[in-house]
Amino acid sequence: MRISQLSEATGVPIPTIKYYLREGLLPPGEQVSATRSVYGAPHVRRLRLIRALLEVGKLPISAIRAVIEAVEDESKGVHEMLGTAHYALSPKTEPEDTPEWADARAMVDELIRERGWRVDPAAPGRDELAQTIVTLRRLDQQVTLPDLRPYAAAVGGLVRDHEMSRIPFDGPRESAIEAHVIGTVLYGRVLDVVRRLAEESESARLLADADGLPK
Repeated sequence: MRISQLSEATGVPIPTIKYYLREGLLPPGEQVSATRSVYGAPHVRRLRLIRALLEVGKLPISAIRAVIEAVEDESKGVHEMLGTAHYALSPKTEPEDTPEWADARAMVDELIRERGWRVDPAAPGRDELAQTIVTLRRLDQQVTLPDLRPYAAAVGGLVRDHEMSRIPFDGPRESAIEAHVIGTVLYGRVLDVVRRLAEESESARLLADADGLPK
């Protein structure tokens, strides 16, 4: 297909496609003449991936380039490739040199150990969760390991039994990354919204009589 057809097929404007080509994010097409190249299904998949990383993941071009390099590096296994995208989606958290931070991080590490999860010691999620615990405690919310266990159990089952099955591990590497990014970001929002709906329902159930609400 010509670049105009590639643009039509993906919804990506031609100037943007040319920018991705110049930046090396999109491989060049097959040159059929001095002024014309043609593109195929791999280019469509790559543009879908870039859009997922940019529009859903909100990643900067530098992070997108790192993910695409992982996709193109066949020496990296699928787990390592997915990890590159997963870590790119994680906010950067600077550890604090305080006893309360060290205690929170130790709690996170113990939770991971209890669950038997295989999580890299440098995984940014460890520090992100530790920072959340510290923030809760500074707001006088006493968080203990037993408070975290129900969340870990519920989410662990959801990821194991449902989320990971949505990733096409046996397909093109771009497709696996795209599904992983969309699932991580958008189904993360689904989880948060459904939890808030459940909280509203439970509040109504518990307080209906006291507040005179209809049952």
